[in-house]
Amino acid sequence: MTTVTLNINGEIRNLEIDGSTPLLWVLRDELKLTGTKYGCGRGLCGACTVHVNGEATRSCVTAVETVEDEEIRTIEGLGKNGDSHPVQKAWIAEDVPQCGYCQSGQIMTAAAFLSQRPNPRKQAIDNAMKNNICRCGTYLRVRRAIHRAAKELNRG
Repeated sequence: MTTVTLNINGEIRNLEIDGSTPLLWVLRDELKLTGTKYGCGRGLCGACTVHVNGEATRSCVTAVETVEDEEIRTIEGLGKNGDSHPVQKAWIAEDVPQCGYCQSGQIMTAAAFLSQRPNPRKQAIDNAMKNNICRCGTYLRVRRAIHRAAKELNRG
């Protein structure tokens, strides 16, 4: 066990933990931030996606010691000042979730993507989102929501 310092959603947290513990389990079990989901445990499905320094990162395969002192943002910290992020608003407006399980990972991937590509075309969205698996198959709604969020972000 070692002390690991994490910056989670703007809050500094010091934890006594094995540094090789996956970030996902630290978020869910230690910090009770359960919006980030466990899917495959191998970094393949995207359900566990969070942001590390603004980059979409699979938390199930990220050792907590590798993100010490980095800026980590979870779905719980995506919005600002108590307001939902434009991607979250677009998800609601486009009625994207069906079962909802993959949605936090989808939203986090989309938000990171839009921070880099503010005016994406269909193919760029599909490429950015292709490694986030949705068993319900809401991919067309995901694409519409990303287009909607891009418009909102470009207005602001």
